Amino acid sequence: MTASAPTLDVVAIGNAIVDVLARSDDAFLAQHALTKGGMQLIDAAMAESLYADMPQAKEISGGSAANTLAGLAALGKKCGFIGQVNDDQLGEVFAHDVHALGIRFDTPAMKGDVPTARCLILVTPDAQRTMNTFLGASQFLPEAALDLDMIRSAGILYLEGYLWDPEQPRAAMRAAIDAARGAGRKVAFTLSDNFVIDRHRADFIDLIDQGLIDILFSNEGEIQSLAQVDDFDKALARFAGKVPVLVSTRSEKGAVAVVDGTRYEAPAAPVSQIIDTTGAGDLFAAGFLAAHIEGRDVADCLNLGAAAAAEVISHWGARPEADLVVIRDQLFA
Repeated sequence: MTASAPTLDVVAIGNAIVDVLARSDDAFLAQHALTKGGMQLIDAAMAESLYADMPQAKEISGGSAANTLAGLAALGKKCGFIGQVNDDQLGEVFAHDVHALGIRFDTPAMKGDVPTARCLILVTPDAQRTMNTFLGASQFLPEAALDLDMIRSAGILYLEGYLWDPEQPRAAMRAAIDAARGAGRKVAFTLSDNFVIDRHRADFIDLIDQGLIDILFSNEGEIQSLAQVDDFDKALARFAGKVPVLVSTRSEKGAVAVVDGTRYEAPAAPVSQIIDTTGAGDLFAAGFLAAHIEGRDVADCLNLGAAAAAEVISHWGARPEADLVVIRDQLFA
């Protein structure tokens, strides 16, 4: 059966999180025993304690997949988001920000005393971001909350690896994969972080081996962790024949894609000053997917991904501030 034409470009399932960003120094990280540049899950008690000690902060709706959608929406793509918030103030902040971007977000807010998730992000002078995430309500996304019609209506289902950790969202994402593939749609997956891979490597490899992932996003460390090798090229080779589009970012070394067995490389886009690396991978995925949706070649996909990532690391926060359409049009002029 031929799939009907999609009415949305991308539907993403991810953590519905409000980012709390503050400038910090290495001494603050050491004082709180935080691993610089990493992401750790914290409980409600630590979230309260760390928040109380943090310097003056800026609150912006975030979450990896939602950041990617923000980039896609800024590039003119039609998007939908599925994620769980609580019926509380931060839940309202998150929903308002998503709707303001023109993204469909209809997941019912949950009641009760599990608050909306937040990520406490400390940015050191070298622009490294150390993330401390309290998942709160986001880890209780039930399968029943999925809008299967919206998933089937989108050309690409985009899944956030971070959300594979809790049991309920993991089951929901498996159901979403079935719905998307049953409708003839593509499934994109981002590995998110080494700690997620360490916990769910077997699951992720099983998804790949079953041919359930069409586009896989990673960074250099993540693909090596998934393959359990220390060599980047060997890691790529491990999965290149099993994923139609395999994409890996390498920070200042640019990015690599292996598409149907052919390897493509692109340099990092120039950036005058790196302010905050939060969201770099998320916006790279947005640029890559936007160009992919537009039917551009792989080099263009990599270059727009790099340009979107360069934009977001040039300022605070994980959402684009410059006009990405202008950046795209200049890039492809």
